[in-house]
Amino acid sequence: MAERIILGIDPGTTIMGFGLIKVVENKMQFIVMNELQLSKYSDHYVKLRLIFERTIELIDNYNPDEIAIEAPFFGKNVQSMLKLGRAQGVAMAAGLSRDIPIIEYSPKKIKMAITGNGNASKEQVAKMLQQLLGFKTLPKNLDSTDGLAAAVCHYFNAGKGEESQKYTGWKAFVSQNPSKIKS
Repeated sequence: MAERIILGIDPGTTIMGFGLIKVVENKMQFIVMNELQLSKYSDHYVKLRLIFERTIELIDNYNPDEIAIEAPFFGKNVQSMLKLGRAQGVAMAAGLSRDIPIIEYSPKKIKMAITGNGNASKEQVAKMLQQLLGFKTLPKNLDSTDGLAAAVCHYFNAGKGEESQKYTGWKAFVSQNPSKIKS
């Protein structure tokens, strides 16, 4: 594939960060990065709908060939994990509804791919992305650079991802997750 577009998403219920890169003849080009602000909404289901709608809008506007998404990290707060998992799920559902392959990457793998250090700070990741892609200013919130980092990580990993977490559509998701299906 001579040219492809990768959408990277850092899912969240307060801020969803995203970034897009174009790969032309094995060279990355920065397209855009931004964030979806969700903190002003108190209803969790409204937030999920907005995540889904914004992801569909990004897909329709930029026609990505692949989506790289940051996997939730395991924290101590179960409620936060549940909300984050739902946010990731609706972003994935948006991509799956358009038959776009989705690849998950752990936060550590993304940081390692960008900086060479799996424990790098958000600031270190953002600065390295700025050097790699040549954008002028860093955003106020670094959620958008986190989304962009997922796309760049995917490029560096040549689409390998965490192989068991690669879905090419609903059929692939169902076949790889039989325990999640009720008959």
